[in-house]
Amino acid sequence: MKNFKLPDLGEGLPEAEIVEWHVKVGDTVEADQVVVSVETAKAIVDIPSPDAGTIAKLYGEPGDIIHTGEPLLAFEGEGGDSGTVVGELKTSGKDTKGKAGQDQFIIGAAASSKRARANRATPGVRALAERLGVSPEQIRGSGPGGLITNDDVHRQASHQKKLGDGEPIRGTRRTMAKNMALSHAQVVPASVFEDVDIGAWKKGTDITMRLVQAIGTACEASPELNCWFDGDNLTRRLLDEVHVGIAVDTPDGLFVPVLRDITHRSLKDLRKGLENLREAVATRKIPPQEMQGATITLSNFGTMTGQYANPVIIPPQVAIIGSGCIRDKVVPVDGKPAVRPVLPLSLTFDHRAATGGEASRFLGAMVEALSRP
Repeated sequence: MKNFKLPDLGEGLPEAEIVEWHVKVGDTVEADQVVVSVETAKAIVDIPSPDAGTIAKLYGEPGDIIHTGEPLLAFEGEGGDSGTVVGELKTSGKDTKGKAGQDQFIIGAAASSKRARANRATPGVRALAERLGVSPEQIRGSGPGGLITNDDVHRQASHQKKLGDGEPIRGTRRTMAKNMALSHAQVVPASVFEDVDIGAWKKGTDITMRLVQAIGTACEASPELNCWFDGDNLTRRLLDEVHVGIAVDTPDGLFVPVLRDITHRSLKDLRKGLENLREAVATRKIPPQEMQGATITLSNFGTMTGQYANPVIIPPQVAIIGSGCIRDKVVPVDGKPAVRPVLPLSLTFDHRAATGGEASRFLGAMVEALSRP
């Protein structure tokens, strides 16, 4: 048999979940005929056959996770395995369960594929954990230096049995869980906070677009935060263009399309671009490349509730801005107290890559930009 392996679906995505097979064993297919739909962290993608031939085997059922480079299907006959796709990978619009919320988003970026280090255990203990359906990453080892013992595994298995089977998370939520663990393992976060008096804004001002434009202004004032940082090699890359990835809230989780080059586009063009991205996410037709390459992050949690936060930075980015819920507060205006609408801002930055002064200048530039009419 000749295996066809799952190709790299873009930017080194490590795995994909099988959504639907379009062929079965014994079917004859043509080159470039769609054989399977898979879901990555970015989108649902239709994968075409690299060759014509007869299907001999399918590796996996809908819901199974296949890693990049692992066999996806096999053709009858002899020949070398195939790890590339002939033809064009296309996103699929089959899944339209989620509709985007009202600008409830996180502006984010692609993360490194390195994973957090697993808990320590001997091969025998890991084999026992696998037999009992226990993940070593869930166990706090009681042995020397935190080593996991057989008793630790049995206790965890007993605990899991009492709780019942857990529901596996897949797709976007699975990616979010991995990215959060990656951030916790790699980033050294620090936060600063400030309020903005927006009483001079005209009625109907587009809050989301004002925030995006203010980020662009702040990146010019303090470019050290519009940066990708490599913590393993202690190198950083200051970026000239500001690309804002907008993670739109859906029932399936957060998707992160990118609003590109925001400092050279009009407010009207930015708003149209955002609406197009939200529509593409809602219909699940957004290409994976449209969710890669963001340079800084904004969490607009204030569309729901909350004033201040310590939002999570996703490497290789070094900064994330949180926008809280606008509230009326008493503030000084011309030396007298007045009730004005106030927008709370939170800035979390990776202190390995940026100084407190650089972060403060960034936040100050945002405040100044947002204070204008």
